[in-house]
Amino acid sequence: MKYSILICVTVFSLLSCKNETQKTETSLIPESEKTFSQESPLEQSIKRGEAVYIDFCKRCHMPNGKGVGTTYPPLAGSNWLEEKRKESIHSVKYGLNGEIQVNGKTYNNVMTPLGLSDDEVADVMNYVMNSWGNTQETMVTEDEVSAIKK
Repeated sequence: MKYSILICVTVFSLLSCKNETQKTETSLIPESEKTFSQESPLEQSIKRGEAVYIDFCKRCHMPNGKGVGTTYPPLAGSNWLEEKRKESIHSVKYGLNGEIQVNGKTYNNVMTPLGLSDDEVADVMNYVMNSWGNTQETMVTEDEVSAIKK
């Protein structure tokens, strides 16, 4: 009988410790994950878009979005992004060939298709359209990108 009580007390103690450990472990969510989940969908998209920009766009358009001379147009303060939303999305999705006017300057070069998925296109568009002085009130969505056809 003494052994039964001792076993019950031991098992109960172990179960209590396990529950305390589980409570502690769930409170150890990294701050970065907590912050990310509290951000708006646009803020989350912009963060993902920055990674896409770094991987695919910054070589030509530069880390500051200012482009290169008359070869690669600026994205920073770009009237083309603001005034030609569909054309901008189309160029990221399918590439661009030929002359365009950006901030009063003519650019005539080739932007090859980058092979991005529709969600990556939406994310990078949200990043560039909300960086370097650009601001857009309407978020670019994956549905909007998928509606753009060649």
